[in-house]
Amino acid sequence: MEWTTACLDWNERIVAKRSLIPFSPLFPDEAEHALNVFKSLRVVDIPGQPTFGEVSEQWVFDFVAAIFGSNDPETGHQLVTEFFLLISKKNAKSTIAAGIMLTALIINWRHNEELLILAPTIEVAQNSYKPAASMVRADPELEELLLVQDHVRTITHRVTKAALKVVAADTDTVSGKKSGRILIDELWVFGKRPNADSMLREATGGLVSRPEGFIISLSTQSDEPPAGVFKAKLDYARDVRDGRIQDKKFLGVLYEFPKSMIQNEDYLTPANFYVTNPNLGRSVRQEWLEDELRKELAKGPETRNVFLAKHLNLEIGQNLRANRWAGADYWSARSDTAITLDYILENCDVIVPGIDGGGLDDLFGLAIVGRQKLTRDWLCWSHAWCHVGVLDRRKSIASKLRDFEKAGELTIVDDKLDDLSEIIEIIQDIKDRNLLAAVAVDPAGLGELVDALDDIGVNDEAKNIIGAPQGYAMMNAIKTTERKLTNGTLRHSGSALMNWCVGNLKIEPTATAIRATKQNAGDAKIDPVMALFDAVTVMCRNPEAKREPKYQMIFA
Repeated sequence: MEWTTACLDWNERIVAKRSLIPFSPLFPDEAEHALNVFKSLRVVDIPGQPTFGEVSEQWVFDFVAAIFGSNDPETGHQLVTEFFLLISKKNAKSTIAAGIMLTALIINWRHNEELLILAPTIEVAQNSYKPAASMVRADPELEELLLVQDHVRTITHRVTKAALKVVAADTDTVSGKKSGRILIDELWVFGKRPNADSMLREATGGLVSRPEGFIISLSTQSDEPPAGVFKAKLDYARDVRDGRIQDKKFLGVLYEFPKSMIQNEDYLTPANFYVTNPNLGRSVRQEWLEDELRKELAKGPETRNVFLAKHLNLEIGQNLRANRWAGADYWSARSDTAITLDYILENCDVIVPGIDGGGLDDLFGLAIVGRQKLTRDWLCWSHAWCHVGVLDRRKSIASKLRDFEKAGELTIVDDKLDDLSEIIEIIQDIKDRNLLAAVAVDPAGLGELVDALDDIGVNDEAKNIIGAPQGYAMMNAIKTTERKLTNGTLRHSGSALMNWCVGNLKIEPTATAIRATKQNAGDAKIDPVMALFDAVTVMCRNPEAKREPKYQMIFA
């Protein structure tokens, strides 16, 4: 059979309220059988306790049919094995999850099978378990067929002895699970946990021996920039949907605004709320969304952005925070993936490395700013280092740091502290090419950096090391960087690490100036972007490279 899970015209489909699933059920009879069961389940928290068949929108049936209609009845193999649904809050996500997994339990043929709903917290686990248990108790036939055990959040099939378990990952163990059908709820919360990847691998290990199995991940958008397993899944789902990755076993159904609507801020128009709320008019009230948006627009950006993320599925980026740096609004637009360290070395006539870093609890940031030979535009490449101990001391950002490490933008060092030697190696290469103007550093806490730079001839005597002014005295560098980003004469490599650091940057006004600081003390690292400002303090003086003298032999 041939089919594709890519949905290249999704942006037109979602605006026109058409299905985001690009293929019909692969096995229609299997889909119809499962749908008949699903549609008969009662939603008890709606007056009159109607069935799913009576109250659900078509998108719900399409999603259910895609899952169960992918199972080959002759071989028992599940052909599409992984599903990801991204949808706004209050669109009955957890209730639908309960219905899907209860349907899977009812039609399951394997004896003593374990089906699993994995939630990040007890509260989220209850959001899925209670509707499932209530669906059983609302139907006398199901009560005869299924045993409900509230104290262990388990529903057992009396004939096959298969069991649907709802597990809270923060209290219950997932080790040794042999589940064949798994639903992971609120993946965005797992994305904040540094050990989530290994935990989910443990929980889903049972699929190795169960060809009829599947994994369903459900989530709303994160209340902060996506990270960890959530970011990885979201990026992969978008790549499959957009045809950049061919994976016919993975289906992503993402209710998010097309890029053009985000750029034009069309998401603020109430008439467009339906785009990310397919249950609008049922579990989501248009009037409530309009009232809440009106209230949020009167508040500061920080609380507003949580509303936009949760109820309009808008991804929070570095240009959405309160008290953000003005340059953040232009940062993404100035990204150029062609800019690498080698590109700067080959295309610039002068280079200023900026260095900023603290102790073992901080990042060691390096920003390389070069002046392009022909256009004289500024090009920036950055990298950072951190000690492995930061992953334990700052668990809230550990998953982010691992993401940056995988992307090659961050190096995590052990007690040998190779960060300094790697930075010196880069600067030595720049100096050997006769491109070095000066190294700009934060004068505080230089320590062994001064000695290491002196070993390669970077010192006060050579006038190629400069202490960059800090605090309010850095205002000129901050404002210069903003202007260069605005007019497009400063471009950068598009590093996700720098995107994060730019988003963490907070501008505080003083009586006569401004200063840059962190959005949140401790976890919100900004060292690489501060290294950029250090470099700009020198580059804005229009420097020339200090060339090494060439010695000639004179024969008598």
